[in-house]
Amino acid sequence: MAQAARALWPGGRALAWRLGGRLVQGLPAQSRTGFAGAAGGPGPAATARKGNPRLLGAAALALGGAMGLYYTARWHLHAQDLRAKCSAAQQQLNDSSVIISALKTYLVSGQPLEDIITYYPPMKAMNDQGKEVTEFCNKYWLMLDEKEAQRMYGGKEARTEEMKWRQWADDWLVHLISPNVYRTPAEALASFDYIVREGKFGAVEGAMAKYLGAAAMYLISKRLKSRHHLQDNVREDLYEAADKWVAAVGKDRPFMGGQEPNLADLAVYGVLRVMEGLEAFDDLMQHTRIQPWYLRVEKAIAEAPQ
Repeated sequence: MAQAARALWPGGRALAWRLGGRLVQGLPAQSRTGFAGAAGGPGPAATARKGNPRLLGAAALALGGAMGLYYTARWHLHAQDLRAKCSAAQQQLNDSSVIISALKTYLVSGQPLEDIITYYPPMKAMNDQGKEVTEFCNKYWLMLDEKEAQRMYGGKEARTEEMKWRQWADDWLVHLISPNVYRTPAEALASFDYIVREGKFGAVEGAMAKYLGAAAMYLISKRLKSRHHLQDNVREDLYEAADKWVAAVGKDRPFMGGQEPNLADLAVYGVLRVMEGLEAFDDLMQHTRIQPWYLRVEKAIAEAPQ
């Protein structure tokens, strides 16, 4: 180590001066003896006559190592702080309702998305089955100031109504889809036939996906029926939900949002649209009063600016 120090820092006294370790000639002999003994150098007389290169090299290495540890620890702490800040700024959103609320807030208010996301903090909760799930605060609420909210909704009642029915679509309507789409083995096969056809599967993969998937989802649909306490004929729950929605929209406005669909209109439309092309969808259009509203939303979306 001493040789390496002398090779890197050949001037012992010059190094000591740079490091602020200037040798003081008036230092008591016993103190100089201590330094020399610690370095394994000559006795007091020799130390008094000149600085010990081995001592200076060891001191330089020790100081260099200490400085290296200091900056390494400092960099490590700084990197941890940066990762924490990035994690907060890049919070991942997996909830579709939160994503819709955040994007709509951005489009209306123009606030930075990284700020908007912080308005929907995640929290852990236990569901009805005793499993830990992640919920998001304010998930149906648009983060707007009073002027923006007034311009968009026109009043507090419209805002509250939108929130209520968005939550209804998540908490109830969406749970009616699988039990109805996979209600019977024939309907389950038809559903997976559509999935395989649109998914461009190969012959073998398509056959496996169709029959194994249909059998699995038929069984799962029965469990969902029991979990959500649906009627024996799950179509009745679907019909009742559709008519309840139509009654909430009323006869005096084309959409719940008035002259244009609001987020509740789009939430209900999005849930029902996944059944298009299947027997459950055809039955829904035929046995309820929802078709005129559904077609109006479909047209409004098609005519919306891209």
